[in-house]
Amino acid sequence: MTTRAITNTTAITMDPARRVIENATILMEADRITAVGPASEISVPIEADRIAGEDMITLPGLIDSHAHAGHGLTRNLGGGDGDAWFQACEDIYTRGSTPGFWQAEARLSGLERLKAGITTCTMLLGGGADHYRTDTTEAGDLHCAATREIGIRTMLAVGLNRRPFPKRYTSLDLARDITLSFEDQMAVCGELAQNHNDLLDSRTGICLIMPVYSPAEATQDPDEICQMCDAAMALREKHGLRFTQDGHREGSIALAESFGILGPWAYLSHSVDLTAEDMEAAKRSGASIVHNPSAIMSVLGRCPAPELREMGVNVALGSDAAAPDRGYDMFRHMAQCLHYHRRHFRDPEVMMPLDVLEMCTIDAAKAIGLEDELGSLEVGKKADIILLDRRKPHLYPPMMPLTTVAQFANAADVDTVIVNGEIRMQNRRTALDEGAILDAAAQELQEAVARCDLTHLLAEQGAAG
Repeated sequence: MTTRAITNTTAITMDPARRVIENATILMEADRITAVGPASEISVPIEADRIAGEDMITLPGLIDSHAHAGHGLTRNLGGGDGDAWFQACEDIYTRGSTPGFWQAEARLSGLERLKAGITTCTMLLGGGADHYRTDTTEAGDLHCAATREIGIRTMLAVGLNRRPFPKRYTSLDLARDITLSFEDQMAVCGELAQNHNDLLDSRTGICLIMPVYSPAEATQDPDEICQMCDAAMALREKHGLRFTQDGHREGSIALAESFGILGPWAYLSHSVDLTAEDMEAAKRSGASIVHNPSAIMSVLGRCPAPELREMGVNVALGSDAAAPDRGYDMFRHMAQCLHYHRRHFRDPEVMMPLDVLEMCTIDAAKAIGLEDELGSLEVGKKADIILLDRRKPHLYPPMMPLTTVAQFANAADVDTVIVNGEIRMQNRRTALDEGAILDAAAQELQEAVARCDLTHLLAEQGAAG
C-alpha cells in the first residue's frame, strides 16, 4: 500500500469549516486521504513518498459538471458562425464519425482536462443539439477506455435524441445507414450503464440524459413526451443513475417537474432566464443547477446563480467545453462567473472567490451525489488532489490563496494531479504520449470534415488572404 505525503503546502480544504491551512501536511494511503492539517500536528511516516508542497496551493481536484464529448475536435469549426457549427456537429456526430474520431476526441479532451486539474467531469456523449451517439455502445466504450487510460474520472451522460423518431444515422464503420428508434437508444444506454457505472473505483460513471422540452413544445404532443419521460425514469431507477439535461430556460424546469423527471438525482445545465416557478421547482425537487458562465446561452440569457444559491438550491459550475469558443480551464470559468454576476448587479461583492470554488468542488460533488467521497480534502475521502505552482508573477505576492486561485490562476498553473491516490501529472509531465494524442486529433478532424464536405468551415472569419 503506497503512502504519500504532501508537505509544507497551502491547503484550501473545502471541508465543512472551509479551512485554509498554511504550512499544511496531507497524508494519503492507497486511494484515500488519511490526514489533513498543520504540519506541526501530523507525523509523516518514514516510508512515505513525499511531494514537496512549498510554493504550492493544494486543492481538491476540480469537478466540471457539464461538457461535451465530440466538441474537442469540432471546437473551432465555423469561426464563430453558431448555426454552421451546430449543423456541423449534427453531420459529423451522426453521419460522419468513426471509432477513430471518438477515441481521438476522448483522449484529447481527457488530456486537456488532466492538465487543467479537472479530476472529474460530466461529459455528454455528443450533443450540440441533442444528437447523442447511442446507436451502439462503441463510442461510449471508447470514451470510457480513454478515461481509464488518461487516469481521470468521467461521468458519461448517455441518452436520447429529440423527438420525432426514428433518426437517421450512419454506422461508425460508415458502411450502412441506420434507422435509430427511441427504444434502440434506451437499450444502448442500459448496456452502457451495466458496463461502466463505477465512477469511484473504475473512474467511469454513467448518467442519463434526455432533451429539454419547452412549454410550447409540450403542447404539441404531451402524451408522447410523458411516455418518453416515464421510460427514461424507469431506466434511471433500474440502474441507480443520475440524470442531467442540457439547456433549461423560461419555464422548462417547472415543466420538467410536472413530467416527473426532477429529484435530488438531477442536475440541470444552463438554466437561463428562469421563471419564479422554475426556481421553486428546483428548490422543491432538490435538483442541482449547473451554471455555464462562458457559454453562448449565458450570452443570450442569464442564469440566476447567486439568487438560486441564496434560496438553498445547489449550484455547480460547468465549462460547456470544448466548443465552439471555450476550453476546460475551470479557473477561467470561475473568474468569468464572478464578473458575470458582478456586472449584472453592478456590485463587486455579489459573488466571492469561495463561492465559485465551492461550485467546482464540493457543490459539484453534491450534484453527482458524491459529496461524501469527492470535492474536499478530508480524512476518508478519495485522494483526488491538485497542486498549483504559486511561484509565478501573476500569482505573487504569496497571500490570499482563495482570491489567488479564483481570480488570477489559470490551467497552466496546475503542476501536479493526483487521482485515486495515483500521480497522473507532476511538474506538468504525464506518462502519456501527448504528441501522439495531439497528432491523432488533428488527423481525425481533417478526415471528418473532408468526409462531411465541411472543409470550408476551417477558414478563419475575417482573416486576410
